[in-house]
Amino acid sequence: MHTPRRSIVFLATASAALSFSVSLAAQAISFDQWADNLASVKVRNDPEQATLKQYFNGKEQDGLDRKLTPNSIVQRARDVAAAKKALAQLDKMNLQSLSVQQRASAATIRWNLQNQIDSYPYADYNFVFNQFGGLHVQLVNFLSQAHPIRNQRDVENYLVRLQAVAGKIDTGILQARGLGARGILMPTFLTQSAIGQLDRFLEGGAEANVLVVSLKQRMANVKELTPEAQQQAAASAEAIVRQSVMPSYQRVRTLLQEQLPQTNNDAGLWRLPNGDKAYALLLKQMTSSSYTPEQVHQIGLREVARIEKEMDGLLVSLGYTEGSIKERMAKLEKDVQPKEADPRPALLARYEEVLRDAEQRSRELFDITPKAPVVVKREPPFTEKTAAAHYTGPANDGTRPGIFWAPMPGPVFRIVGLRTLTYHEGVPGHHFQVALQQENSKQPRYRRDRVFPVGSAYGEGWALYAEQLAVENHWYDGDVVGHLGQLDAELFRARRLVVDTGLHAMKWTRQQGIDYGIPAVEVERYVAMPGQACAYKIGMLRILELRARAQQALGERFSLKAFHNTVLETGNVPLPVLEQVVDEWIAAQKKS
Repeated sequence: MHTPRRSIVFLATASAALSFSVSLAAQAISFDQWADNLASVKVRNDPEQATLKQYFNGKEQDGLDRKLTPNSIVQRARDVAAAKKALAQLDKMNLQSLSVQQRASAATIRWNLQNQIDSYPYADYNFVFNQFGGLHVQLVNFLSQAHPIRNQRDVENYLVRLQAVAGKIDTGILQARGLGARGILMPTFLTQSAIGQLDRFLEGGAEANVLVVSLKQRMANVKELTPEAQQQAAASAEAIVRQSVMPSYQRVRTLLQEQLPQTNNDAGLWRLPNGDKAYALLLKQMTSSSYTPEQVHQIGLREVARIEKEMDGLLVSLGYTEGSIKERMAKLEKDVQPKEADPRPALLARYEEVLRDAEQRSRELFDITPKAPVVVKREPPFTEKTAAAHYTGPANDGTRPGIFWAPMPGPVFRIVGLRTLTYHEGVPGHHFQVALQQENSKQPRYRRDRVFPVGSAYGEGWALYAEQLAVENHWYDGDVVGHLGQLDAELFRARRLVVDTGLHAMKWTRQQGIDYGIPAVEVERYVAMPGQACAYKIGMLRILELRARAQQALGERFSLKAFHNTVLETGNVPLPVLEQVVDEWIAAQKKS
């Protein structure tokens, strides 16, 4: 799951100023009130997140559902100043008397606030129109996939937001133009990729645009909307897209085309002022570890060697004996490609079948599973060529299931790794991780809804750990090809450690990353999102280490289901916070 960084704004209130030393009970109440208030103001100042989380009720939520999140430089500075103020307030609190989960909440909030402050000097390095999560992509995905269409009012709000798109895009253009004047430009290949996205968005006219087509499709499922109301709304959307949205996207394309001759193919952050410090910080934030780029690089090399050795034995058993692991896996993938002219419907059905099977198998490993359902959908054409498979969580009000988005651009389709990808994005991976956190009534609302993001190590680490669980519990018995798919996915994450650090700290080129075994679109993703690709393997290794620690400490009293409960009920926290919670769980199990 990839989400843009969000800002924090803190508004002091009387409830947050309560004394924090009156009594143990008052201590806990005061912290909870302070944290709840901080979270509410943060979401209130980020209307798009408020919509995703449906965080408020009534008129307040409805008002936010009509707005887009501000993206001005002035707002960014205000947010950082507010984060500093909130961190200073947290520093004055005596947190020792709080519960385990309250202390975890405090540590998670502290991590988030400090990261926002530390990242401020490097905020411009997160390129406005990068091809993976840039403003032009984020707005389309948000409106076409996340803005709810449940009733007439939601449609009205959609149209208001659609009218605001051009203004937000133009603010981004102003920022990108200023950065370009300072020499802060995307590499040539990222600029070209973004231009290609814009071309796909602009082709076909407003009536065929995803912002119109998706609205029509979703309105068709709303019973209260008459055909006349749907036609009127679609016509309004089409007019806004034609007159306002598409011209603004054309302005982005014009800017990037102007900047293209000034770009070069240097890929890593090392090319920018203080790029080494920026990358070290991003690596720390994404992995929630203290590893240096060199240490992460070496972990990757070690893991690549171990996994390739295991894969070699399995490939030989299937008769694939010639060539490198990469070459033999490419041959295997070619040999199992579907024969249909358009295999996508059958592949979607296969994904769904694997997902339902995983739900049954997971009963042996988990005694808590999500109430929300999960489905598989094909990635929309606008982003399909550049998107990675990903998961979006269910709506809190039950109107949207968890969704595993599967890109299938072709002509080569992902067959060998189909099963493990489903375990990662769906069950027992991201769907269990995200949906269970949202449904956990033991946690405060801001923890359930991940209001304070803390990098990707926990979430992506859990999803990769979920892939490993399938192997450990014999889900691949009789399916050597599927097991090779799992190992290839793990190898992919290990190679990421090598390539990501290579690109940003060791001056690797894009081609070096491709030659090491990473597809071009993925290498470009690492260029656009430094450090994030390292979170998967580092997070997985840490969860496995914590499990081994618990097994050793508890012996026969160790319960895998109970360990999973502890990890999943804690939710998305920095890995040091997860370690603290697991250690306290181990101590409690010993006493009981």
